[in-house]
Amino acid sequence: MVSELKGIHHVTAITSSAEKNYQFFTFVLGMRLVKKTVNQDDIQTYHLFFADDEGNAGTDMTFFDFPGIPKGTHGTNEIFRTGFRVPTDEAISYWEKRFDRLDVKHDGIEEQFGKKVINFVDFDDQHYQLISDQNNQGVESGAPWKKGPIPLEYAITGLGPVHIRISNFDYFKQVLEKVLGFKEIDSNRDQYLFEVGEGGNGAQIVVEHNQVLPDGRQGYGTVHHLAFRVHDREALDEWINYLPMFGLQTSGYVDRHFFESLYARVTPHILFEWATDGPGFMGDEPYETLGEKLSLPPFLEPKREQIESVVRPIDTVRSTLDIEKE
Repeated sequence: MVSELKGIHHVTAITSSAEKNYQFFTFVLGMRLVKKTVNQDDIQTYHLFFADDEGNAGTDMTFFDFPGIPKGTHGTNEIFRTGFRVPTDEAISYWEKRFDRLDVKHDGIEEQFGKKVINFVDFDDQHYQLISDQNNQGVESGAPWKKGPIPLEYAITGLGPVHIRISNFDYFKQVLEKVLGFKEIDSNRDQYLFEVGEGGNGAQIVVEHNQVLPDGRQGYGTVHHLAFRVHDREALDEWINYLPMFGLQTSGYVDRHFFESLYARVTPHILFEWATDGPGFMGDEPYETLGEKLSLPPFLEPKREQIESVVRPIDTVRSTLDIEKE
């Protein structure tokens, strides 16, 4: 037996500009930068983590800004849209007006599997969705950023369903159900809703069967990987031993300091990660100034001087700002 997945842990994407990315997530979306660090495998590249007020597992979207990477293209065989949870249908209406006011491109309010949603994009054409938690049951959401620009009753509180386009739907469905433990709970034409664990918006994937579009190509404006929540190291070790039974090659154990991880490519284009709920982001910085300084895991700390000489400085100080809610 293997421990059940608890839901979505984080989504990691690629941006053309860490600076623009910080501005968009902080002052447009009102998500809190809880960690400013570097890609542990490429130390000249920033790795920014945006989450809820306390950096809880299941609330964070993270970004790499690989130097010189080309723009990606959207298509099939791609993790192509990241969902974020807001408390109510009224919050969705608030965001529609906010996006109009701030010139954020969006598709207007729609219904998806019985819930109000609004799809939108950022400056890189990275695809996102807000989804209403009204009448939602399942995985608990996080806490809105108290000092952010969004009234707390409308603010983003965590990750919602992640959307994946796939050409070989039958194979991918088998991976989700027989390997990862997801259940298909609804469908609408070529879209299928799967959930795991306690279910609900924080533990769902929307899979679109798409054999028309060409394969997506990774670059800035696209998702790098999707991570699922496991409780702790013991549960992670179970998955490390379990996945090879299905012929999946894995990274083996990886210590990311803020959480512990395992990676496996389930199709040539789709990379999944398994990540522990802890230790989290609160261990090396005070709550009040979270994400304002360059944070490095202990094994990179001896290289701080070198790292700071190759990554450009980004001003992420917010504790001294009086950010108006509007």
